[in-house]
Amino acid sequence: MSLQHPIDKAEALIEALPYLQAFRGKTFLIKMGGSAMEDPELVRKVMRDIVFMEVAGINPIIVHGGGKAISAAMKDAGLDAEFVSGFRKTSDEAIGIVEKVLSNEINPGLVQMIREFGGKATGIPGTDVFLGEKMRVIDAHGTAVDIGRVGEVVGCQLGNMETAHRAGIVPVISPLAAELATGRPLNINADLAAAALAKELRVTKLVYLSDVPGLMKDPSDPSTLIHSVNREQADAMMADGTISGGMIPKIRSALDALNAGVRKVHFVDGRLPHALLLEIFTDGGIGTEVTR
Repeated sequence: MSLQHPIDKAEALIEALPYLQAFRGKTFLIKMGGSAMEDPELVRKVMRDIVFMEVAGINPIIVHGGGKAISAAMKDAGLDAEFVSGFRKTSDEAIGIVEKVLSNEINPGLVQMIREFGGKATGIPGTDVFLGEKMRVIDAHGTAVDIGRVGEVVGCQLGNMETAHRAGIVPVISPLAAELATGRPLNINADLAAAALAKELRVTKLVYLSDVPGLMKDPSDPSTLIHSVNREQADAMMADGTISGGMIPKIRSALDALNAGVRKVHFVDGRLPHALLLEIFTDGGIGTEVTR
């Protein structure tokens, strides 16, 4: 039997060594969303990678989405999914469905997966973390539109997370906020919720796990993946149209997080097995890192 395969495994561990040393005790915030959450087996692999990070001495935090599951539950209730400028219109009836899906289905499912792999995790409702205010968005015609119980984060309450971290437990947080004026739940875009929390904590890394490889010069050609970009380059790419569509709010939230003290932001394709570990613990990575 050839020793090459075992030696390759050993070399991979040695490649990871400086990253393990550098990131021990650091906090990483991982946002899970998109179709990366639709395949239960892929989600299980991500949760196993997060347990690996926990065992390696990193403090992971998860903020998760749930768009497809929410749309399915709304359809079952006879409600149409409607979006304005990328934000889901959320009526008083719909916010109950959103809260139920996130808090009773997705969040406890992720927590259970982590526990099955021997990790420690606790689900924290976003309403116990995020403080929000209702927002209006601008539609395609330039008109301000009231989209119901949709909010933006205006503050964070960190007590529950700090308690979890001191106990070596991974916080798993849903994208909901408590409205400042009423305490009632608001639906929060998960990308923006993750960025707001990353800014508050000034985490070492903010990682967006989604269903795209990262930033690409040609969005239809994965071979044009851009492995690293700084703030000035990202601004120029938005100005010239290289970054467009749904990536613009993601990049803007990333730049906002960097400006607030986050060290690096990563965009990684969560559909690839072990994408999280490959991006963080290898020299080349597999996604796009956005740096200061």
